[in-house]
Amino acid sequence: MNLRKLRKNRQFSEQIRKKAVEQFRSGKFTAKQLSELYHCSPQTIYRWIYKYSPADSPQINVVDMSKSPGKKLKEQQAKIAELEQALGRKQIQIDFYEKMFELAEEQYDLDVKKTSSSKPSTGSGKTKP
Repeated sequence: MNLRKLRKNRQFSEQIRKKAVEQFRSGKFTAKQLSELYHCSPQTIYRWIYKYSPADSPQINVVDMSKSPGKKLKEQQAKIAELEQALGRKQIQIDFYEKMFELAEEQYDLDVKKTSSSKPSTGSGKTKP
């Protein structure tokens, strides 16, 4: 025996629809609660809200996910990781240069690092003969 469930096609009056929207806007009920109360889908309730809400004050807020705190946090964590890697590379370069200066001083008896006792350069001005 093939039994099919018949869908009930209900028609709600405009007065009932406006009442449901008013209840939603007042904050007494959520769309899900109203859908259970009126035995219809939440999508139907949202269609009513869209149709019967004043255009100057929409009650449905759209959340821009690109600006959500979770996404911002992930972006900032990625930026921190990138900066830490750059800092690590620079520190390796510094250590390399310091080791080069150390070896140059040991092998060639040169003072490679500038000392505060040396005179500053006068630039590319003319010299007296």
